[in-house]
Amino acid sequence: MLWISTLSYIVMIVINALSNILPIGGRTTGEISNALEVLFTPAGYVFSIWSLIYLLLAVWLIREWIQYRKDGHINSRLHTLFIFSSILNASWILVWHNGLFLLSVAVMVLLLITLIMIYKITIQHSSKITRFPFSLYLGWISVAFLANISYYAVFTDVELIVETQIYWTIGLLLVSGLVPVFMRKNWNDWVYPLVFVWAFVGITVRNIEDAPYVGSVALGLAIAILASIFLVHSKSNTNSGYE
Repeated sequence: MLWISTLSYIVMIVINALSNILPIGGRTTGEISNALEVLFTPAGYVFSIWSLIYLLLAVWLIREWIQYRKDGHINSRLHTLFIFSSILNASWILVWHNGLFLLSVAVMVLLLITLIMIYKITIQHSSKITRFPFSLYLGWISVAFLANISYYAVFTDVELIVETQIYWTIGLLLVSGLVPVFMRKNWNDWVYPLVFVWAFVGITVRNIEDAPYVGSVALGLAIAILASIFLVHSKSNTNSGYE
């Protein structure tokens, strides 16, 4: 099982690398993202978070190998879900680069659900060190899922959707901004909210000149979420969190 987890991770990394080196379909992931004016999409530098996610997942796998050599034990359910998540991650790249944007939303939904299941396992059965990379991963996929939906909505080129993009983007920001506060309060998690702060600041940077209302709302929410990390007290015991 651990060998398969490691192999699936390597495949995921290779597919992501090739998507920009070749690139797959003739355009990089960022070039496809920037092809449409989607207000929920953050500035390009924000996507560098993938490097940190992949690095932390590699560290997690190394720790799993060390632990396995010590006691021969791994969490089979966690690794099964991780393998599935890696396959979904690589699959998303392939469908995205082939212009199958509706299918990319469906793949992203499955990836989000899989990471939620992994997250629950890390809360119940794993150490805080194990939980950290998956909190970060889940946080980013939560944001990426909303960006993916927004991209497809604009891609449909339905006049009403395009003309009202400022309004529904602001609504999406306001509603999604509640999620990290919920995670902080219910799971004592400060990593997941920080991802939203990072993403919302990136949305501000991208939109503050051309769509100032969207940029201002995103910045206000980033500040509010950051404040919630310090001010919102978890109703869970500290064993389920990072403190």
